[in-house]
Amino acid sequence: MTNTVPSDKTVETMTISKALLPLEDALKQLKHFAQPCLGVERVDTFELDGRVLREDVISELSVPPYDNSAMDGYAVRAQDVSEPGALLNVTQRIPAGSSGQALKPGEAARIFTGAPIPVGATSVVIQEDCEQVGDSSVRVRIKGVPGQSIRLAGEDIAKGDVVLKSGARMSAATLGLAASLGRKDLLVSSRPRVALFSTGDELVMPGEIAPKDMGIGKIYNSNRYFLKALLRQSGCLVTDMGNIPDDRDATIDSLSKAALDHDLILTSGGVSVGEEDHIKPSVQSLGELHQWALAIKPGKPFAYGRLNGSEDSKPYTHFIGLPGNPVSSYITFLLLVKPFLMYLQGADSVFYRRIPMTANFDWLKADRREEFLRVRQNAEGTLDLYPNQSSGVLTSAVWGDGVVDNPPGQTIKAGDTVNFIAFESWLK
Repeated sequence: MTNTVPSDKTVETMTISKALLPLEDALKQLKHFAQPCLGVERVDTFELDGRVLREDVISELSVPPYDNSAMDGYAVRAQDVSEPGALLNVTQRIPAGSSGQALKPGEAARIFTGAPIPVGATSVVIQEDCEQVGDSSVRVRIKGVPGQSIRLAGEDIAKGDVVLKSGARMSAATLGLAASLGRKDLLVSSRPRVALFSTGDELVMPGEIAPKDMGIGKIYNSNRYFLKALLRQSGCLVTDMGNIPDDRDATIDSLSKAALDHDLILTSGGVSVGEEDHIKPSVQSLGELHQWALAIKPGKPFAYGRLNGSEDSKPYTHFIGLPGNPVSSYITFLLLVKPFLMYLQGADSVFYRRIPMTANFDWLKADRREEFLRVRQNAEGTLDLYPNQSSGVLTSAVWGDGVVDNPPGQTIKAGDTVNFIAFESWLK
């Protein structure tokens, strides 16, 4: 990792005020703190799903590399089949992977999908429009059209084209595209190494205590499960560091050890403004911490910090503290942590696809914050609202397939057009 600490002047100009911080401003801050990006490594193309490119992929060949047949049928000269019913001699058979001989007037070549077009042929007539006559002739029942069912050399990609740009995130389609150009491996960002912590003596891991034996004030730790999954889906190598006890020395010790070999420490709980907690002073004692009161709902409390390192090659480790309520933690991860991780890996852009859709509900209690309401698309193509929008109701994120991004101070009535963000667009 080649991070360098931003100058004191830069950090000073980015000190966070106590006023509510708009989401877009928070994203700008995080983009700044994510620079420079992680290091790079060369990885086999087979293993690149979800990784972020750090080089342009330039094609060294045209795709397709030669004119070829788009269908199974007969390669012909269009002028030989200017009228339906033309009878031609079949002089050769050209399967994919082989090459044929030049086509003479009055001749046809039996050809298969992907096979190169023989010299002289200007059209491919699909086999359904042809009738075999004897052993070596074919009757073409339709009029031939020049260029029909022929894929031209370079019509997809020309030699020298920049096919994928540095900063693109690899997907199933881009993996296939890179392979089609003969790229065995590519230069990508190193995977972010993330240490995941939970905080709070009230938290219990499933399996430790049976539901019937849970004491007053104890809750199962759900955040740890979905955060680990979200981190992995974001291309991270995750170390589950467990739950930090409510003890200052133990907290400092845990954070110090995690900072040695991780790029980011992620915690949930204990970052509310004014909350008595050991995480905040511990991070401050090891580096610096910026506490933000975000202008979003759910998910108001958020913290970003840096823990000082001891080596020039790793001068600091990033820290992000999420709110403890499950939905708040889930939504703020999608809104802020996911983009931060993409910036850290050198992604060229991070955006949420907002789709205009029709609300099938009323939301008459406007909030001063930007709201992310859990909704689900119904059979009529409109959006239903989950009845309980509490930040502690994780059921809403399971029931829903996305959120409505509702601007501050705005109410919604059934029939209004709203901005919908699908969960899958974040997780992609």
